[in-house]
Amino acid sequence: MDLYTYYRSTSSYRVRIALALKGLEARHIPVNLIQDGGQQHKPEYKALNPQCRVPSLRLDDGQVLTQSPAIIEYLEERYPQPALLPQGLEARAQQRAVAAIIGCDIHPLHNVAVLNRLRGLKVEEAEVMGWIRHWIAEGFNAVEALIGDEGFCFGEPGLADVYLLPQVYAAHRFELDLSHYPKIARVERLALQHPAFTQAHPDQQADKPA
Repeated sequence: MDLYTYYRSTSSYRVRIALALKGLEARHIPVNLIQDGGQQHKPEYKALNPQCRVPSLRLDDGQVLTQSPAIIEYLEERYPQPALLPQGLEARAQQRAVAAIIGCDIHPLHNVAVLNRLRGLKVEEAEVMGWIRHWIAEGFNAVEALIGDEGFCFGEPGLADVYLLPQVYAAHRFELDLSHYPKIARVERLALQHPAFTQAHPDQQADKPA
């Protein structure tokens, strides 16, 4: 498999964690979202992913999957063990709810395309940063209330953690005060000691600038 990725893309980071938790190997092909106006807009990449976003996962048979939720669901169904989702229906719904808060309500409001649009509308940079921190905080308020009191989000590493850790990385990057989220901080501490999460971390990626 080939994973088209960018080191600090939170959606790429999710897929890297999912692959690592399942013990799957994928060749990483960097797509720099900043350099030369964004390599994701080059014709050769647009031919793979018409939306011009990362990640994309090219399977061994040449098929290309896009959108991190779809890729992660594919990995869960194709390689069911170790599982990212628990057995119980209600427990699975809890994991998916946290993933959806992050993937649907937080991350889309601070991705590259949205921030470029805000800046293109001449929004001051301080206001752009305030926008980002506001929406991460709104989502984290809900996540903090939903996750458990011990271990990862719901005990063992799962889908919720796959989504949460990249968003915590983004929160640090955008200088959000995380002192109000002790449960999220606990999950981060555990993840930073877990080999799958550390392997997938942006700091460990070959395309991170020196």
